[in-house]
Amino acid sequence: MNRLIPILIIFVVFDIYAFQAFRTLFKQSWVMWTYIAGSLLVLALFIYQSMNLQSVRMANASQMYIMGVVVAVYLSKFFLLAFMLGEDVVRLIVATFQRVSGASDSFHLPSRRKFVSTIALGLAAIPFTTLLIGMVRGKYNYKVLQYALEFDDLPDAFDGFTITQISDVHSGSFDNADKVSYGIDLINKQQSDIILFTGDLVNNIAEEMGPWKQYFSKLKAKDGVYSVLGNHDYGDYVSWNSEEAKKKNLEDLKNLQREMGWDLLLNENRTFERNGETIRLIGVENWGAGRFKKAGDLEKAIQGVAKDEFKILMSHDPSHWRAEVVPHPFPFHLTLSGHTHGMQYGVEIPGLFKISPVSLRYKEWAGIYKEANEFINVNRGFGFIGYPGRVGIWPEISVITLKKRRNTA
Repeated sequence: MNRLIPILIIFVVFDIYAFQAFRTLFKQSWVMWTYIAGSLLVLALFIYQSMNLQSVRMANASQMYIMGVVVAVYLSKFFLLAFMLGEDVVRLIVATFQRVSGASDSFHLPSRRKFVSTIALGLAAIPFTTLLIGMVRGKYNYKVLQYALEFDDLPDAFDGFTITQISDVHSGSFDNADKVSYGIDLINKQQSDIILFTGDLVNNIAEEMGPWKQYFSKLKAKDGVYSVLGNHDYGDYVSWNSEEAKKKNLEDLKNLQREMGWDLLLNENRTFERNGETIRLIGVENWGAGRFKKAGDLEKAIQGVAKDEFKILMSHDPSHWRAEVVPHPFPFHLTLSGHTHGMQYGVEIPGLFKISPVSLRYKEWAGIYKEANEFINVNRGFGFIGYPGRVGIWPEISVITLKKRRNTA
């Protein structure tokens, strides 16, 4: 409960500021009491859910939707607060000027202007409405994003080699088997040479994947399906009765992937050969900057790999790329990551423009990036967690074609 107190204080501040906007526009007492009652209800639901989620390992659909409503309400109030706070700064400056200039005998803040409150409420309605719609229509709005990447040193035999990447399934959040089945069929329809999954199969525990195993077992590719672990796969975000139970959960998750026909890479690599030429697939366990787990061991993963071999690296957290991959003396031609989800909220015009709050935390957060001759693709995620929806940043199936750069001179 102590950890909730700072959040509750922030939420109460949001409520107070939002109330000022409502009070300026609406004089009817029933409107005010409706606002107060609604705010108290949402606050109570947040407290209940926060305390309840600390004692359970699997959140059900109703719990996720309640938290989605909480996110929608308080994100909207955050926008409202920012706008109203700006007006308060102006009011303070005006009052100070009037007092100093002698235009007023006392320090008195001007009244709030109705048109400012109207604009503020109108702007706040945008995230509120879109977040609610995103819970209904956005979370299964799968998009296939295709990229063609050229390399000077790609072996000729692998010119045109295709990769389908998915990431961040978060199976514990799913609530629609038909939609998930459609997404699986869409992956298989790409008919790529290889399917790569870059971590976070579950939210917290292996049991979450049980109802969905039959669907993901259908993933097939000529050269196989390969996977790595993400930060959520280790069970670090829930309490366990014993360390042994936590370790068993992780082993259950590893075995489950093998039962689905996936080859889980735990700081190791695989070789693919065509016409006497080879490329390497390298998979590290989760390595994330800051507080995230650093189980990834890049040096161990590349044992037996030559510096000049063509390398594809699977690493769940994109922060690993700049921290260890790009500075490494070995070139890693293509890194595949996920983790960010694009925050499941943003504005994106493919090929032209994209923005999301998560860009404040991650430099590489969605799509293809390049540093020197090395690429990274940050997949926006197949599933969702926390907020049970998506707005603007849709669930993604990445299809990457490797191309040999030809000298046209």
